[in-house]
Amino acid sequence: MEPPSWLMKIASPIIAESFEAAALEFHRRNLAAEGYRMAGPISMQRFELMNGPKREHLFDGNPMFAVTFAKDNG
Repeated sequence: MEPPSWLMKIASPIIAESFEAAALEFHRRNLAAEGYRMAGPISMQRFELMNGPKREHLFDGNPMFAVTFAKDNG
């Protein structure tokens, strides 16, 4: 029995201060040559770290631009 398809992906999220920095990271690291593709749009998000019932705002609560790159692991 094969594992679910979502287990067959390797994800590499990028968090950046600007849209341009997030987009350029794909080219700077030559991720296409390694088989990565964008798994979704670049979007502005706020990040929180959950530790049990405690919540910590990352980046001082400031929104950051995030994008996830993925490739098949098979």
